[in-house]
Amino acid sequence: MNATIATEAPQPGSVQTFVRLRVVPMSLTEANHFVSEHHRHHDPVVGHKFCAAIADEWDKIRGVVIVGRPVNMQTDNGWTLEVNRCCTDGVANGCSMLYRTAWRAARAMGYTRLITYTLLEEGGRSLRGAGFKCVGERGGGSWNHKSRPRVDTHPTQMKWLWELQDAKQPNE
Repeated sequence: MNATIATEAPQPGSVQTFVRLRVVPMSLTEANHFVSEHHRHHDPVVGHKFCAAIADEWDKIRGVVIVGRPVNMQTDNGWTLEVNRCCTDGVANGCSMLYRTAWRAARAMGYTRLITYTLLEEGGRSLRGAGFKCVGERGGGSWNHKSRPRVDTHPTQMKWLWELQDAKQPNE
């Protein structure tokens, strides 16, 4: 898929620059490296089902998406995947393109639902642009328990749950 988008808002007196983006394959190692360099509040992930990236016309990676099984066991029903990381270098419309790519790939693999979470202060414009619907507030809190001690390196506040669901094949 190719998309022509503006890379940034034009500066006064300058001409708007457009960049053609395309979806390219990406390994988990490469995607995690990009996340380490660019994500505002999350570390790399341990596992995944698939990754994808967007590259510009000069083959520079401008964003990555990492998709895996849902972190919450209650939503891991065999038909649902979760966007665990979506990260760009700020390229305009990059997140929407990555979310839509993740949905197309998930559907091609037979999944009927794709979910992701955002912090309450994040607006969700990219998700709405990719067709996601906000389901409501969810969870938050720590994964640290006496029986399984952990150090929380992720935001622990409440989050928004977003989903895309195949209307022809509802999630079972």
